Amino acid sequence: MPGITGMATTYNTPNYVGELFDVSPEDTPLLSAIGGLTGGRSTGGATFFEWQYYDLRDASDSRQRVEGYAAQDGDERVRATDRNVVEIHQEWVDISYTRQAAMGQRNTDGETYVTIGGVRVPADELAFQLSAQFKQIARDVEKSFITGTFQNPTDNTTPRKTRGLLQAIATNVETAENTAAWTKGIVLDLMQDVWTNGGIQEGETRTLIVGADGKRKLTDLFITGTSYQETSRNVGGVNLQTFETDFGRCNIMLDRYMPSDTLVVASLEDLAPRFLDIPGKGHFFAESQPVAGASSKVQIYGEIGLEYGNQRKHGKLVTDDSSSSSSSSSSSS
Repeated sequence: MPGITGMATTYNTPNYVGELFDVSPEDTPLLSAIGGLTGGRSTGGATFFEWQYYDLRDASDSRQRVEGYAAQDGDERVRATDRNVVEIHQEWVDISYTRQAAMGQRNTDGETYVTIGGVRVPADELAFQLSAQFKQIARDVEKSFITGTFQNPTDNTTPRKTRGLLQAIATNVETAENTAAWTKGIVLDLMQDVWTNGGIQEGETRTLIVGADGKRKLTDLFITGTSYQETSRNVGGVNLQTFETDFGRCNIMLDRYMPSDTLVVASLEDLAPRFLDIPGKGHFFAESQPVAGASSKVQIYGEIGLEYGNQRKHGKLVTDDSSSSSSSSSSSS
């Protein structure tokens, strides 16, 4: 169904007879699992945010010392820094005074009111439209967190764009011709690369993120093909299916915004939303706009970005075509 650009009136948003159903998918599993629009952390008053990580030298079985050993040169570890930006999500709703008042009106002849279980549908047009906008913003953020391309402009002629998970992952990358070419070995090789680099260490947050085609392929490879009884668990309020691998029990997150030919191995504990708090307002808020006519105009506003931690703790399986377009150094700024 088409949306409405401009003011909602009794003519373009009539009360219809019958129960009110949402025909669009609302699920945002990645965003929900890592904190949602109300979780996460503040950026501390900046439009960008940074974090550090470090690694340890390889373990050795030949670094034992003799008694009285004299100290030699120091052996320090270098910290690396990564960064991302918050992107602005801003929407408006505009409801005429007549539309807010005419809650008993419908678009057909006969009865002049619509009730479901004693409640008029929708009971409050402004509240309904605001709720719909927040759901739409959550879907936009979900998609940005997966497929977003980093953009930190030097002026205000272009918007800031947060770097999504696919662009951030540069170290652990496997390729296949297409989803049909995915094999158990390829998926496990990718998981091993991630594990070797310090990822998927925590059982509760060890997750494979896939689209519909990828989910069916994983089911065939790891569950149906091995007669494994699939189970589930709750991660951040999101119910995820799980299956056994050589690297422990792993979650499967079905996400409609993951490209159909791509799989991500994610260490969810490293992911978090970051927000720019607006003084006196917080983040992701709705506020009334000045009255300019016989309507109520409300603005929804928030600035959010993805902190993905150490990109070496994640991995991705892509097709040959998507490899060049999705892969990018996570340190570019």
